[in-house]
Amino acid sequence: MSLELIILFGSFVVLLLIGTPIAFCLGAASLATVVYMGIPPLVVFQRLNSGISVFSLMAIPFFIYAGDLMIRGGIAERLVRFAGSLVGHLRGGLGQVNIAASTLFGGISGSAVADASAIGGLMIPQMQKRGYDTSFAVNVTVSSAIIALLIPPSHNMIIYSLSAGGSISIADLFTAGIVPGLMLAAALMLVTWFVARKRGYPAEAFPGWTRVATYAVSAFPGIILIGIIFGGVRSGVFTATESSCIAAVYALLITVLVYRGMNLAEFKDATFAAVRTTAMVLLVIGCAAAFGWLLAFFQVPSAMVAFMRSISNDPIVIFLLINLLLLFLGTFMDMSPLIIITTPIFLPVVTAFGMDPVHFGAILILNLGIGLCTPPVGAVLFVGCAIGRISIWEAMRTIWPFYGASLAVLMLVTYVPAFSLWLPSMFR
Repeated sequence: MSLELIILFGSFVVLLLIGTPIAFCLGAASLATVVYMGIPPLVVFQRLNSGISVFSLMAIPFFIYAGDLMIRGGIAERLVRFAGSLVGHLRGGLGQVNIAASTLFGGISGSAVADASAIGGLMIPQMQKRGYDTSFAVNVTVSSAIIALLIPPSHNMIIYSLSAGGSISIADLFTAGIVPGLMLAAALMLVTWFVARKRGYPAEAFPGWTRVATYAVSAFPGIILIGIIFGGVRSGVFTATESSCIAAVYALLITVLVYRGMNLAEFKDATFAAVRTTAMVLLVIGCAAAFGWLLAFFQVPSAMVAFMRSISNDPIVIFLLINLLLLFLGTFMDMSPLIIITTPIFLPVVTAFGMDPVHFGAILILNLGIGLCTPPVGAVLFVGCAIGRISIWEAMRTIWPFYGASLAVLMLVTYVPAFSLWLPSMFR
């Protein structure tokens, strides 16, 4: 390894270990490296600027804004009631409701943190009152929040497409995440059933089909947003960026005119929250773009391909190694920068071994999503534990069955390409 790469990775790791925010870790490491190389520091800021000056990235703030409006406008409560009427009568009823509501809400927010915050804020206190262990309630919440990363509109899919050079269809990526997302939901519901049976958790009474229909009608204006986003992008009526704008306007109209669940103060809060989140996300993306440019400059992707081939020529082994490395990286880095950094490195590797780039997108998102539920830097896990008011380690003691289900789905998605590629192929 050259001294420049040692400076790049060494300074990044040191800053990360002392608790520096991830954006500044990436930016400072890039700046230190170019200064050592004798390149004008302005190059780093040019790369940062070019990394965020991409038209398709406009979809991210609007999807974030739409999700924030829906959270504050009452859609989360309606989705929980509808999900409860459908699956609440299963063993571990409120846990099943939690997972089903996360699946529905994930199709609106596209964010695991937003999902854990909105659904967890509603469900964890209810589960505690009904006698569920707090650690179980937190485990269900954080594990099911990953589903939001796979179900459209996942803005992380957009970041992946841009990190791959913009050559991968966002519509295909949106479609590819649906089956894995539903598989993950089913696996988590199965684990919830087994754990609930072992611990004697109750099932809720079935409210009757009349009540189910009532809750469905109440939740329908929010659920239809999923169809607008996915249907519009998939059919080619509008792009992902245009769909995000439509989603934000639709969310505002629904929350204000239909649900009437938002006043002026809440509207301001939602707007400012979306601005803050967008600023943080774009800063991370820009700094990661500068870091990624240096990786490309030092030909790290081609070196990685050669290194992997020196280990094995068996795709099964290579894909397993990549999964393990991504799971490890996901434990201490946030998702957006990891997508930007790892995509140029690992995408050439997997394509060299015959994997479809759309297939790899689903694998990458699921891998890094599991990392969000893993300490020491598990953003979703921290949110769930904060809502449940328990320590990280208390949640970790009992989360292993849910990890097992997530990893099982990851292996199935990795080694059975049809789970990711069958649905996109239906639209071609």
